Amino acid sequence: MSALSVAFLYAGLTGFSVPAQRAAFMVAIAMLAVSRQRHSKPFHVLTLALWAVLLLDPLVVLLPGFWLSFIAVSLIIYTLAGRLQQPGFLSGSIKINWVASLGLTPLTLFFFQQVSLIAPLANLLAAPLISLIAVPVALMATLILFISPLLAAKLFLLVDWILQGLWWLLVQLAALPLSTVSHPQLSWWTFLFAVPAILLLLAPKGIPLRWLGLVMLFPLIFSAAEKPNPGTFKLTLLDVGQGLSAVVQTAKHVLVYDTGAKFSAHSDSGQSVIIPYLRSQGIDNIDTLIISHGDNDHIGGAESLLKTINTGQVVTSVPAMLSQHSPIACTAKQSWQWDDVRFTILSPGSKTFPSDNNNSCVLHIQSQHGSALLPGDIEADAETWLAETYRERLAANLLIAPHHGSQTSSTSRFLNAVKPEVILIPAGYRNQFRHPHEDVLARYRNHKINWRKSADDGAIIADIEQRPNLETWRKSSGKYWNYKIKN
Repeated sequence: MSALSVAFLYAGLTGFSVPAQRAAFMVAIAMLAVSRQRHSKPFHVLTLALWAVLLLDPLVVLLPGFWLSFIAVSLIIYTLAGRLQQPGFLSGSIKINWVASLGLTPLTLFFFQQVSLIAPLANLLAAPLISLIAVPVALMATLILFISPLLAAKLFLLVDWILQGLWWLLVQLAALPLSTVSHPQLSWWTFLFAVPAILLLLAPKGIPLRWLGLVMLFPLIFSAAEKPNPGTFKLTLLDVGQGLSAVVQTAKHVLVYDTGAKFSAHSDSGQSVIIPYLRSQGIDNIDTLIISHGDNDHIGGAESLLKTINTGQVVTSVPAMLSQHSPIACTAKQSWQWDDVRFTILSPGSKTFPSDNNNSCVLHIQSQHGSALLPGDIEADAETWLAETYRERLAANLLIAPHHGSQTSSTSRFLNAVKPEVILIPAGYRNQFRHPHEDVLARYRNHKINWRKSADDGAIIADIEQRPNLETWRKSSGKYWNYKIKN
């Protein structure tokens, strides 16, 4: 009874997280079996704990932690339970560590599109320090706090010293080359091979042909995301709500244009949308990040992105706002070529506008198969200047709607100069600015231009070949519960 009470008390201290619930229910079920003198098997205990967690909260199946926790314990039972020779404490700890690391690799790649190569070593160091020293001393200090606050304070200082030292060590490990490997989003057929491969590799030694598990892991190891051919590029307009972020991929390079908004000190579009998308594409390096201007809905996710993804250079119209990253000020006629695709900055030019929106970095992308124009938040004045300055050189098959389709942008003169086949509108669903404006949509229809909106379609992927070939995330990956929006 005391063990059961302690288990649920500790689970309560952790906020009843899924792993804590699982452990507490497993202890309760095992104790109940002992008290009733019933024989229990590990998988039976785990299964009953699974049912208890699901009855408590059925929606917990949507959390990665639920799957990682239960499958990790299943793998440990699979490799250790029922064996004729049980390993010792040290060898058993090492075996549990590498079994969990190897066995959870497919699931980790599925949820996070990356796997840590230093995780086994980090867990081997952190688990004993946390479970055997830090947590017991912290609990003891909590109890002593009511008797001797001075002694409790010294114990808390010891815990703090241990955690700070461990954190320093983990940071050093994370900084090692290839500590983390990104991988494209796994396909169902990769899982079809990976799951039996893991079970075969972790099977008892008497099972024949265990080495075939390594062969079956080849699709997991060597699968790669499809990349554009030389001379073509892929542009993905991400759905970051009322903001803008686009990823441009060529055969060997990646450019990110704007990073969406920052919502709070702990939440922004960089960490919630852009980084997961890049990881799903197997991208762990950005060659160039362009921040068109300093509005929050364009620069908000930049810090998270720059801290997480290795970035070659930062180009922006507001270098003072990103001074710690050694940015380059974007100016007209800056140009470079990647994989037979030319990138050119068209603005800001010689004329400076009073509005920051009109001073946005305007990027033109030209390939032998098509072109795209990314104008940021420019409005009528900048559009007029661009049309007068570049004329037919402004033409593009695909246009990102200027200023999210506001009434002060997408003028007829500008549209006549660009002559786009399709316009992608980055706008949030029912946003407070009512973008895109009805007058602008009417203008698109009058010019016979097709348009798509991120609020309706989610992320929009355009393969620029002979003409923009569009794929919308809501159509290709939507679920039955998605609301069907009609234009």
